[in-house]
Amino acid sequence: MKKHFGEYIKQLRNEGGFTLTQLGAKLDLDSANLSKIENGKRDFNEKSLGKLASVFKLDINKLKTEFFSDIIAKKLYQNGCSTDALIVAEEKVKYLKKINLKQTEVDL
Repeated sequence: MKKHFGEYIKQLRNEGGFTLTQLGAKLDLDSANLSKIENGKRDFNEKSLGKLASVFKLDINKLKTEFFSDIIAKKLYQNGCSTDALIVAEEKVKYLKKINLKQTEVDL
């Protein structure tokens, strides 16, 4: 996806035929806040991803990928980081998974 997460939500809402008020009610948001999210003036709450996935019958893992990639891209852009940071982050994720796996084995 080449748009920010709010634009993605707006696309889903329009394709689903929902008004701001209707979708906001399903996500426990008022229409003003949903509009700000769609326009990139406010961030979507991670805790509402499950509701969003449910409303639009989306795979939660794909939705998380869209959501977190948006957050990462914003942080890299705001801090003037190169995309090399993504390579390092991927290595760190692998490391954290490895540590977690070892910890789980020790706990058993």
